[in-house]
Amino acid sequence: MNAYQPQPAEQRFILQNVLQASKQLAALPAYSDFDDDLLTQVTDEAGKFVGEVIAPLNRDGDEIDARWKDGAVTMPPGFRDAYQAFWQAGWPALACATDDGGQGLPAVLEAMLYENLSAANHGWTMAPGLLHGAYECIKHHASDELKARYLEKVATGEWLATMCLTEPHAGSDLGLCRTKAVPQSDGSYRLTGTKIFISGGEHDLTDNIVHLVLARLPDAPPGPKGLSLFLVPKFYDNGGRSAGPSPARPAPSGGSEGHAVPSVGAWVRSAVVCERIEEKMGLHGSPTCVMRFDEATAWIVGEPGKGLNAMFVMMNAARLHVALQGIGLLDAAWQKADAYSQERRQMRAPGARDTSVIAEHPAIRRILDTQRAWVDGGRVLAYRTALELDLIKHHPDPARRDAAQRWCSLVTPVMKAAFTHQAFHGASECLQVFGGHGYVREWGIEQIVRDARVAMIYEGTNEIQAIDLLVRKVLADGGASLLALLHELRADLDPSHAADALTLRQFAALGELTQTLADAAGRDGALAFWVADDYLRATAVALLGWAWCRIGAALPAGAGPRWRQPAQAVGHWILPEFDMRASIIRARCTASDAGRAA
Repeated sequence: MNAYQPQPAEQRFILQNVLQASKQLAALPAYSDFDDDLLTQVTDEAGKFVGEVIAPLNRDGDEIDARWKDGAVTMPPGFRDAYQAFWQAGWPALACATDDGGQGLPAVLEAMLYENLSAANHGWTMAPGLLHGAYECIKHHASDELKARYLEKVATGEWLATMCLTEPHAGSDLGLCRTKAVPQSDGSYRLTGTKIFISGGEHDLTDNIVHLVLARLPDAPPGPKGLSLFLVPKFYDNGGRSAGPSPARPAPSGGSEGHAVPSVGAWVRSAVVCERIEEKMGLHGSPTCVMRFDEATAWIVGEPGKGLNAMFVMMNAARLHVALQGIGLLDAAWQKADAYSQERRQMRAPGARDTSVIAEHPAIRRILDTQRAWVDGGRVLAYRTALELDLIKHHPDPARRDAAQRWCSLVTPVMKAAFTHQAFHGASECLQVFGGHGYVREWGIEQIVRDARVAMIYEGTNEIQAIDLLVRKVLADGGASLLALLHELRADLDPSHAADALTLRQFAALGELTQTLADAAGRDGALAFWVADDYLRATAVALLGWAWCRIGAALPAGAGPRWRQPAQAVGHWILPEFDMRASIIRARCTASDAGRAA
């Protein structure tokens, strides 16, 4: 089947017509010259680059994959050339500050770009996927010396970055981290330990790699409060001091493999070794590395013992991008299934006189329309989140910044969990459209199913997202933030419209559930953990209903089946899940009270 093709006009409809993005952004001093023409120019060029350069590499990335030998990783054919073209064209720097080598454009443009990249070639996109989070982490927490040396290289994407958290014995419990960092007399540290599941820990895409690593100082207390964050480059400038052998390959430069070693000092290869890359279910084009640090030279980022504070800047940015991965991968699966359904003739659809293309069969129509509804509604929520990030940074009104922060805090875990879940299960539904042909590699749909599965796990499993939402975000203030958000969103709805009235009822029910849980959780400490997944799903469904109400209000009269059919699918096949989840939560609350009474 053909490679994924971005549809920038459909994305712009969400931004321009549904969210009024240009109007919102132009009201901010930082983006006073932003308009629809600039939006169109950037999204069209991004779509062209992704469709022509990145998407065609997807099949080779899966079949040839990244290869490890003697500690070095060779990426699939074409990956390095594509990445060099990517960063030199300025794409990683879209939303970075101009003072740091960036273009200073809104975060929502970066969000749209990475949605398209993930849809086109998830494996390739894993390499630059952490760049913006690493940029924000270094910008806000690193010393001036580290920023001078590394910030622009990361902002532009000339050097790629990793996030080294997980250790073999610890998994998601970062407090069990054993990697040690020992201070040196010159202000640096020697870092020793092993990290696993490190995406892009070693590769040949760029001339240097910046590792951001959680580790523990010798006198640090146990648990997460004892963690500090360190920067460990693959190559570092030793400032002319002798510190080991010269690097086996040329030192990092402007991007050319054959460039001479810089004269500012001796570039040294760090004592960081890629021991192997994992054999994975999917994402074969992305090397998932086991990284060993053997007293590697490192520099602290931020304050001692405040490593998680610095790292979560990176992780929160990553969670929005993982949600966008889910939306993009589901769109890619839908594109393949929709194209196949328009060509494949099979049996006779109800009311037809002869064999029909399977797109006319209700069972297939239900699958396609439901997944389309998740994609379009997901874009509303994800793009609004990116807009809220811009408002947090640039809006002059503190109250509006607080509201934007509330949106991002509550909605980000919902999106990460709900849309990665839908990417896997929805892509599996799209595979069903192909029948037996979907199960063989020829059509490419099975790769999307395999690639999508990991997004439910990394950057905090979906179960952790649900606990984060309910326990740490909602119940922490007795539900006040969630109720304030629902109150704000009600203003967008018209109770005289049937779809809006249904969403208003679900918002009211969600508010009641929240208050019930806030009361009951004080009596049963385990209750919230039992129903966290159900609460997140109920919240996701209600928010998706709101998103489609916004889409409906923006559609012109007589909108065609492209928008009408997914809108109907929301009411028929998606929103009813809310009542099921609400019933589960209520039943669990009742059982909890009954158990205590007994």
